[in-house]
Order: sequence, then C-alpha cells, then structure tokens
Amino acid sequence: MTSVLESPAPVTVRAPAKVNLELFVGPLRDDGFHALSTVYQAVGLHDDVTAALADDWGCSVRGRDADKVPTDESNLALRAALALSEHTGGQEPVHLSIHKEIPVAGGMAGGSADAAAALVACDALWGTALPREELEEIAAGIGSDVPFLLHGGTAVGSGRGEVVTAVLAKGTYHWVVVPSAASGLSTPLVYSAFDQRTAGTRLDDPHPSAALMSALRAGDPSALAPVLDNDLQADAIALQPGIGEVIEAAMGFGALAAIVSGSGPTVAILTESAEGAIDVAVALTASGVADDVLRATGPVQGAHVLPTVRTS
Repeated sequence: MTSVLESPAPVTVRAPAKVNLELFVGPLRDDGFHALSTVYQAVGLHDDVTAALADDWGCSVRGRDADKVPTDESNLALRAALALSEHTGGQEPVHLSIHKEIPVAGGMAGGSADAAAALVACDALWGTALPREELEEIAAGIGSDVPFLLHGGTAVGSGRGEVVTAVLAKGTYHWVVVPSAASGLSTPLVYSAFDQRTAGTRLDDPHPSAALMSALRAGDPSALAPVLDNDLQADAIALQPGIGEVIEAAMGFGALAAIVSGSGPTVAILTESAEGAIDVAVALTASGVADDVLRATGPVQGAHVLPTVRTS
C-alpha cells in the first residue's frame, strides 16, 4: 500500500455533453443493438470527476440532478474505474467525486461523460498510461457514447455508436439546450416505439449524409440547420408531446433548427450566434414554454485533465 506521503494527488478530469447532429437507425444486430450512424458534437456543458486513492471503492455526486444519479456500482463512472483496474491487473481503490452540470437522463450522455472522465482520471492517478486506443476499447464496453466523450470535437459514430471517426468541421456552433422534466422517456422505451413504428419495414445499414458532412466542412450554421436529422425524434415526440411544443416554439422565436438529442427528451436548438442563443433562451423562459434552459457552444474537446490548483 502506498503511504500517505507518497500518495499521488487527486486528479480532476472534465468531460463534455454531446448532441447528435444526425442519428440514423438501422436494423437490429445479433447483439440486440440497432446499427447506428450518428454524428456527435461535444458541447460546452461539462461534468467534472475527481479521482482520489481511498480505502474502498466509492463515489459521491453533487451539482445538477445529483439526487437522480446512483452511487453504487451501477454508476457508470465507478464501473469505468473498476473496468480499468481489472484491465490493468488490479489497482488501489479510488473514490470518485462527481460534479454534474450535464442534465441527467436527457439524451446528452451525462453518465457516459462521467465514465470517460473517470477513465482518464484513474489512468493518470494510477500512472497506467494506456494508449488512447486502449482506453477507447474499455470505454466501448461501458457504453456506446463513452468513446466519443473521450474523443470530443465532432465525429461520426458507427456500429452501435461506439466506433468513432473524426469529422472535418469548421466554425463554432451556438446551442440552446432545453432539458425536459418529463418522466418515463427512457432510451429503451423510445427504441421500442421506433421498432413498432417501423415493423415490417426494411431498414438499410445507415451512413452519414453527404449534406451534413458538407455543411460541417463549410462551418456554416445556416447550412447545417436544414440537414439536422434524428430517426428517433418522431417517437420521442409521440411519447412526450411537450417535446414537439418546445421545438415549435423555438423555431417561432428565431432558431435556425431544433432537434431531439439522442433518444431525448432534451431538445438541442441551433442558433445563428451567441446573441441569437440569448434571445431564444430568454423567449423560451419568458413565454413559459421552458423553465430550464442552458446555453452551450460546440465543438469542444473531450475528457481532459484539469490543471491542479495550487494554494499557498
């Protein structure tokens, strides 16, 4: 056991949320997952995870929606730490302190961000120094979105979303994010609705659209707006009609586009500029359409170690 004097300092890692600029759903695979083609963008809503050596494995959560996050071994960050320890032959236990800013269960991959942050934090704390490709393999075993949250930026996700390929993208995009307080909209429920709606329809293997790739290369939000697409959006709205009301209102208030993020219920609203994002956010809250509105820009970097703050 490492002595107190020799113990490494805790490591804090910041990981972003994601929005899906495009999400195409293909046929069911043998493992029960749908084949997906998605284009992720990491946006500037972040969770911070601090890993510190401890006598026992554990985690604690504070910040946004902290009461909705489990602290047992079902917590994705703790699962990530345990998976990395097992992969590297066993390491000393850690306590993970999670500070949340990303909405929980909203389609923005907050739990996956925590898992990505935990992998990077524990890798640094333990000095295991795994290649990023190896961390991504571990990440893929934890959840489909976790490899992208290691990666960040803008990228295509294929397979079930876990195979990540960087996309050439220019510019900065301004988003208004409306989390939904609606309950009962789980990812399995949305996919089940999709399966029922498409029953008897042949689903082709999905691929990213050329129009979206072209818009990202141009760096033009006005070109990106009309090609945002999500095969699950109709199902999410059917299950929670309030999502559709948010989208309709945002467009009426001058948004370029509004789309369900992932399987929802969060709505990601694209605007022309930072000023436009403020205007739409204010209009949504003032009108009573949304009482919880966040603003973010993208793309941003993936999970990364924060500098240690030294106190004198």
